Amino acid sequence: MSDDGHQQDGLGSVPSRRRRRFPEISSRAYEHPADRSALVALRKLSGFDTVFKALSGLLPERSLRLLFLSDSVRVSDRQFAHLNDMLRDACYILDLEKVPPMYVNQDPQPNAMCIGLDEPIIVVTTGLVELLDEEEMRAVIGHEVGHALSGHSVYRTILLFLTTLALRVAWIPLGNVAIMALVTALREWFRKSELSADRAGLLVGQDLQASMRGLMKLAGGNHLHEMNVDAFLEQAEEYEAGGDLRDSVLKILNTLPRSHPFTTVRAAELKKWAATRDHQRIMDGHYPRRGEDKDTSVTDSFRQSASSYAGHVRGSKDPLMKLVTDLADGAGDLGSRMRRGFGGFTGGGFAGGGTGSTGSSGSTGTEDPNGSGSTPKEGPRGED
Repeated sequence: MSDDGHQQDGLGSVPSRRRRRFPEISSRAYEHPADRSALVALRKLSGFDTVFKALSGLLPERSLRLLFLSDSVRVSDRQFAHLNDMLRDACYILDLEKVPPMYVNQDPQPNAMCIGLDEPIIVVTTGLVELLDEEEMRAVIGHEVGHALSGHSVYRTILLFLTTLALRVAWIPLGNVAIMALVTALREWFRKSELSADRAGLLVGQDLQASMRGLMKLAGGNHLHEMNVDAFLEQAEEYEAGGDLRDSVLKILNTLPRSHPFTTVRAAELKKWAATRDHQRIMDGHYPRRGEDKDTSVTDSFRQSASSYAGHVRGSKDPLMKLVTDLADGAGDLGSRMRRGFGGFTGGGFAGGGTGSTGSSGSTGTEDPNGSGSTPKEGPRGED
């Protein structure tokens, strides 16, 4: 620790904060299971890197870098120094060795993004800088650094490119059908990646209330004195549980064109994760390390994703999700009854045909080794 309150490293000074640091943390520690399984599968795919290097020549990444360099303000110790401190702080906490360049772009719409194929670039708008206070902005910058650590910038750049390409070929009959199908799939992944990055923002800021305030401001503007966190989260619960099957379908249709989940949903998901044992274990220093990433099993990641989705469906109050659960439970109960019925019939028939055996429609008979009759055995039970 230096005398001026900065931690010294090989790259210069790192702002000193009374926050927990996570050396060698793997992005798997905070990634949403669906986000994680997709990324693991892509990283394990043979030839994936080669394909994207070839594709990179078609993407306007160099143009984007020149555009931001020429028409935005690059964050440094001389420009937007407070943002530069927060950026270096976020990289220090998540142990991201190379600090990505960050630009402030003139745009009244509050927004931030992390893009780039070879190296990530973080861009925040003036609308966002003016909207958020220091701790709220710290969570946002941590969110974007989380994207960089997870490697999301590559796929985000491709999503932007394909969205633009789809508009250009829309006049060709069926020209954008395949592209839009891919865009829709990427958007579904990206919505999950936003939940991952929200978690990274919480790990950096280590202030749940600041993260909540930032999301509330994105929804309702700079009027915190008019807003309430509990009431805001009640909106998420009402959105999740309210309405009927028609509303469930409308929710799906409303979500499809979006790259981000709805703000109330993000707030509820983040608060839920903050209360989990997974989050507490990370804060206690128990988390996956990057050195273990190469040993990560695609099968295990998909299994975790499937388990997460199953748990989400079972716990969901959405009418459509409840219907799916009820149908699945009903099918399971019907199958159990059929197994019990056929099991009883089969057991009674065989047992009744043997000497000293007693048939029963409610149980199967097993022959006594001593030939003294049958011992009743309980038939298969349905799940509770």
